[in-house]
Amino acid sequence: MSNTSTKAAVAFATAALAAGALAGCSSDAGSDDASSGGGDAATGGTYTWWDPYPQHEDGSDWANRVQACGDEAGVTIERTAYDTTALTNQLLLSAQEGTAPDVVLLDNPAVSTMADTGAIITMDELGFDTSDIDENLLAAGVVDGVAYGIPIGANTLALYYNKEILDAAGVDPSTITDWDSLNAALEAVDGAGSRAITFAGIGTEEGSFQFLPWFWGAGADLTELNSAAGVEAVQLWVDWLDKGWAPQSAIQNSQNTAWEEFLDGKTGFVENGTWQVNSAAEAGFETGYITIPAKDGGAAPAPTGGEFVMAPAQSDSSRYEVTTKIVECMTTPEGFVETADTFAYYIPPTADGQAAFLEEHPDLSVWVDAVKAAKGRTSDNLGTDYPLISEQLWTAVQAAMSGASSAQDAMDAAQDAAAAATGE
Repeated sequence: MSNTSTKAAVAFATAALAAGALAGCSSDAGSDDASSGGGDAATGGTYTWWDPYPQHEDGSDWANRVQACGDEAGVTIERTAYDTTALTNQLLLSAQEGTAPDVVLLDNPAVSTMADTGAIITMDELGFDTSDIDENLLAAGVVDGVAYGIPIGANTLALYYNKEILDAAGVDPSTITDWDSLNAALEAVDGAGSRAITFAGIGTEEGSFQFLPWFWGAGADLTELNSAAGVEAVQLWVDWLDKGWAPQSAIQNSQNTAWEEFLDGKTGFVENGTWQVNSAAEAGFETGYITIPAKDGGAAPAPTGGEFVMAPAQSDSSRYEVTTKIVECMTTPEGFVETADTFAYYIPPTADGQAAFLEEHPDLSVWVDAVKAAKGRTSDNLGTDYPLISEQLWTAVQAAMSGASSAQDAMDAAQDAAAAATGE
């Protein structure tokens, strides 16, 4: 393993503390109580499967779904669930020891890290056709033009709103199409006596995850953090705080705490993900959601959350034939919808899957639109450079929001540090 890969793996292990929320899992998904067996690649009629869902125990809908794919392939699946951080580290270790599982599900930003180590094989080597997968969603698993995994679905961010508050402020959410109309809505909500918006600005990967729709929506690029567009995106959040439209708590909010603020019924908008759809439906007030607007209109590219299904390298390549059958079972249109329903809600990554999903959930079309506009954090061939850049991005946003630095100075410092860290 190269030094670069090792450094990136450590960075991802740190960022994974927020991965439960990024992937739409409950906060107890990071429990260290996950079972730890299954390190040796099984032989004969048993195939090993690792995933980051310890909250889904044996007998759960998810565990039964995995076993059903084994049945369809004519084998028994031995499933082991790890906490997200432990899974990344265990997979790196198993690759060195020759004890990798046959199938693994891994948070999408970590795919490029594993590809860089040689721990997983390509989809071409597995004999899997990826042409039906939406290009923007597949991109997180593509390194140098080669696909190393398939998304089992994707979640992303949008803006939830409190209808009662918007009605009282005279705001029609359908008219919010760009930053100007959003700011006008926030001003109206604030003027009517409610908090306008909250979000997760915490100084971790969660903070970057929530900031990226505004950064990309301004037209900025992660290879040039201090572009005029990048600085403008930071200033947008700073202005919301300075005007009192967002609470000062947003600087330290995680996605969970921002959501809890919204649930008190006193905030007009909150930025959050598909994993809160059920919670929103159970709130004590009527909610809705709109895509996050780009600066000049249209849906902003929000970062994708969700896992990729991959095949770790095996010394016995004859096993790949059955592995392909297992992956195919997980990635049919019907399979994508079943996964979406299990994880409330992972949007299928294919047109056929999305059509089938909308037949069951026509009210969730906003989330399908958001995923269609979404973007992988390691896209643009950033690969293992992404976590190094992201750390500087969230550091800069924190500095600007806290008033320790201007938006321009914070992003200038971030660009210099990111360039030094990535060797650019």
